[in-house]
Amino acid sequence: MNNIKQLFNKETLELANNLLGMELVHDTEYGEIAGKIVEVEAYKGPEDKAAHSFGGRRTTRTEVMYGEPGHVYMFLIYGMHHCFNVVSGPIGKPEAVLVRALEPTSGIDQMLLNRYGEKPKYTKTHHKNLTNGPGKLCRALGLNMGHYGLPINQSEIQLRPYENIKESDITVGPRVNIDYAEEHVNLPWRFSIRGNPYVS
Repeated sequence: MNNIKQLFNKETLELANNLLGMELVHDTEYGEIAGKIVEVEAYKGPEDKAAHSFGGRRTTRTEVMYGEPGHVYMFLIYGMHHCFNVVSGPIGKPEAVLVRALEPTSGIDQMLLNRYGEKPKYTKTHHKNLTNGPGKLCRALGLNMGHYGLPINQSEIQLRPYENIKESDITVGPRVNIDYAEEHVNLPWRFSIRGNPYVS
């Protein structure tokens, strides 16, 4: 993509698809920790019963989504697992894309330390389970509530082109863990790279 800033000026479902294959980077004191995005979910704001901003809910938690797209929206699930989202939609339309899974690309030793507290003996199981879920990838990359509201690509959080994903290689399905969303449970707003072993 010639101009990365253009990425955020897209309709939320289009942005979700375009994020697949991009590299999410956290520039830390230990160096870059990064992974290729392989799974995302779109949340369409006030009309989406699965969204935190459903019905125009505006709280301290959701405030960043009412601003410019291209900022970080972080939240906690079960009071312990962080989730990383890209704010999307126009100003005043609180939408976001949840990054559900990554394929590690750099800083893997640090990811192991972040996830397990020490570097375990390298195994395919450790490697596969590093970032195959929203809470796992945040812990691996060292992402937390301190990153809430940061402007992507103007801070330590960056998105950059990594691999072009063809439309035929994208799978589409319903979002997960949103049983409360009634008739919106089955909306096909989860996108992933077909056959990638890091999909959650």
